[in-house]
Amino acid sequence: MPVNPKRIALARKRRGRTQTSLAEAASVTADHLGRIEKGRAEPSPETMAALARELGFPLSFFEQPDPPEVRTEAVSFRALSKMTASRRDAALGAAEVAIELAEFIGDRFDLPVPDVPVMRGVSNPELAADQLRGLWDLGEKPIRNVVHLLESHGVRVFSLVEDCDAVDAFSFRRDEVPFVFLNTRKSAERSRFDACHELGHLVLHGHAGQGGREAEVEADRFASAFLMPKSSVLANVPPLVTLDRLVQMKKVWKVSVGALIQRLHSLDVLTEWRHRALWMEASQRGYRRSEPESTGWESSQILAKVFAALASDGVSRRDLARELHIPTAELDALVFGLTISRL
Repeated sequence: MPVNPKRIALARKRRGRTQTSLAEAASVTADHLGRIEKGRAEPSPETMAALARELGFPLSFFEQPDPPEVRTEAVSFRALSKMTASRRDAALGAAEVAIELAEFIGDRFDLPVPDVPVMRGVSNPELAADQLRGLWDLGEKPIRNVVHLLESHGVRVFSLVEDCDAVDAFSFRRDEVPFVFLNTRKSAERSRFDACHELGHLVLHGHAGQGGREAEVEADRFASAFLMPKSSVLANVPPLVTLDRLVQMKKVWKVSVGALIQRLHSLDVLTEWRHRALWMEASQRGYRRSEPESTGWESSQILAKVFAALASDGVSRRDLARELHIPTAELDALVFGLTISRL
């Protein structure tokens, strides 16, 4: 079968490689590799074998139809200006591979229908969070598992891969299906907040995209209100707010100490002086780097059921990777931390 040049470009970006470095490793010129990726030149079998070896993808991967395309402007990258091009491209490459995995699963299993509304007309993030809680019949109760909640409303949740650690989380919509990618190497509380932050982008900004600092602040406010409803928080505030008391309070909503401090401040429970004093004490105790009494990381209910069903049919992760024409490690990375057995 002929080689698909778009697959070469995808694999290269997925690995965070420049054309120059890859061309040198494959013993061709950067100009020739550029023409190959544009479909203006055909790679020799020897060159293609070298490219596949350097990129760590099977030759069959490069013979598949055009991959799905995820454009930078459609993704809710945080602090895009501080991200290197290679990190961005690696994350986008992972997203494109994940879409193919999601389509494979969707073709074989009945998945929840996407139910994430766009509320562009709602300018107040807290109001949007309250309205979504109402639509999803959550009331004021704490959310037990954010990943399960998102999946139940049709969001496809995947893990960020190991060489994308510089990226906190990101989201986008493809054909009205929302995708959220989480860094599963962060604390459980931080990942829950990141997931709700990305939900905020999907709800407030539609197809996400780069809205700048203002959009990031709005998504943070949405996440804070969605995880910690105003009436619920105020009902649990003690007469004297101490850091030790906050460590116990955070367990109610499964948020970080820092997120709880910020929420209490936004609700005018803390004076400016007390707000700063709590942050100083939290920093002195090392809570900015390591979350005290952290909860367990949340797993994916859908991925766990899918892999269990495949295993019962005699389909191993190696078989699935072969079906998708990707390395087994690539599959493992996309679900790392989201499946109970970790495959």
